[in-house]
Amino acid sequence: MKVIKEFNLIDNNSYRLNAICKKAYFPNNESDFLNIFSDTNKKIVIGNGNNLILRKERYDEEFLILNNCYDKIIFEDTQVSAEAGASLLQLSLRALEHSLSGFEMFYDIPSSVGGAVVMNAGSSGEEIKDLLIKVRFLDLTNLSIKEMKVDELDFKYRNSFFQKNPDKLVLKAWFQLKNGDKNNIYRKMTELKTRRWSKQPREYPNCGSVFKRPSGRFVGPMLDELGLKGFKIGGAQVSAKHSGFIVNTGNATGQNIIDLIEYIKKAVRERFEIDLEVEQRIV
Repeated sequence: MKVIKEFNLIDNNSYRLNAICKKAYFPNNESDFLNIFSDTNKKIVIGNGNNLILRKERYDEEFLILNNCYDKIIFEDTQVSAEAGASLLQLSLRALEHSLSGFEMFYDIPSSVGGAVVMNAGSSGEEIKDLLIKVRFLDLTNLSIKEMKVDELDFKYRNSFFQKNPDKLVLKAWFQLKNGDKNNIYRKMTELKTRRWSKQPREYPNCGSVFKRPSGRFVGPMLDELGLKGFKIGGAQVSAKHSGFIVNTGNATGQNIIDLIEYIKKAVRERFEIDLEVEQRIV
C-alpha cells in the first residue's frame, strides 16, 4: 500500500482544484482497507474524483483514494467482477476485448466502479444497476466485509443504498454481460463518445452534470432561459457549451463552484419553483 503525506489532490479531482490533504492512502487489497480504518482518524474516501467538489484548499483529514489502485478485473464467461478502483473505461475496454456487450454506454462516463455503483451511474435510460449482480462492501461500523445482491440495494435514479449509508464502502462488484459482436460493440462505443463530446465541454476541467434532472424538466434549458450560460463566479463558469455543466476556466476554487451552484439554485427556485438537487459530492 502506498501512503503519501501532504498530498496534493489536483490530479485526483476532475475540476482540477488545488487541495492538500494531511495523508493519502492507496490500498491494494482488502487487508489494506482494514488496516486503514483500524484507527479512529477520520478518513475521506474518493474514487478517481470525477463527481467531486473539494470545498477546501487544505484538509486535516486523511484521504483514501481509489485511483490507479485496487482495480483488478476478472472475467468468467459472461460475468465480470471488478474492484472498486477500476474505471468504467477500463471495464468497457476489457469487455470489448472479450466481445461482451453491456458496458458500451459507460465507455465514456468518467467514473470508478465504486463511484458508479454508489451513484447508480447511467445515461440515456441505461443505469449501472441494470448490469449489476451483487456488491461486496466494508461495513465501517464494525469493520466486517459483507455482500448484498442488486435487489437488496434500493437503486433509484442517481441513488443507492450506499449513498444513503456512507459507512458502507464498496469494495467490489459483479456484473452480468452478454455475448456480442466485437465490431458492433466498438461501433456503439465510438458513436456514444462522439455524441457526448459534441455536446459536452470537454475542453475545460469539469465533473459532468452538476444537478439531477428534475421531473419533467431539463436543467440546461432552464439555465439558458435564465441567461446563465457563460455566467461566472471567480474561475467557475456555467459552461457556454452546455449549461448543465460547470467548468473550471483556470483558477477556480471549490468555494467558487459552490457559490455558483447556490446562485443557480436560487435563480431556478425563484423562476420555476423547482429545488435543484446537486448530483456531485461536496467534501
